[in-house]
Amino acid sequence: MPPIYIMEKLWSPWRSAYIDSFKSEKTENNCIFCNAISEDITSDNSLLIKNFEHTLVMLNLYPYNSGHLLIVPKRHTSEFLTFTPEELMEVNNVTKHSIAALKQIMNPHGFNYGANLGSAAGAGIADHIHFHIVPRWNGDSNFMPVLGEVKVISQDLLATKKKLIEAFAKL
Repeated sequence: MPPIYIMEKLWSPWRSAYIDSFKSEKTENNCIFCNAISEDITSDNSLLIKNFEHTLVMLNLYPYNSGHLLIVPKRHTSEFLTFTPEELMEVNNVTKHSIAALKQIMNPHGFNYGANLGSAAGAGIADHIHFHIVPRWNGDSNFMPVLGEVKVISQDLLATKKKLIEAFAKL
């Protein structure tokens, strides 16, 4: 008889409020990523790190870990298959620069990298494709998210932003 596997579930009810906050945003004009394109990088109200020709890099307001970055194509699309070769190449190059910058300032042991394509795949903002880069350290998961329904982020977003802007300037 083959072994029986039981899937464990970790619930994150705090994430639902975040996802629900974007359900009403159906147009490009209301898109936080499209709006970020014209933000002032020097403003403490902006999470924007760097603007490139086809993409931008910004911090995630609700990070999974310190240094959680978003690589966002500037063109508003929910369809991966519509990316041009230039957009795809720049996403990859910006990802490479982002990982280099994170290694320089945070020295993580590894990274999670990817995208949730569509709301069924878990995308909180499904109307505008974006890619996540999450720095990871051995042992960075602990009891806080499971028991306390809270994630401890050990570094201030603005301090991280300043360090990343400096690191990108050196690349």
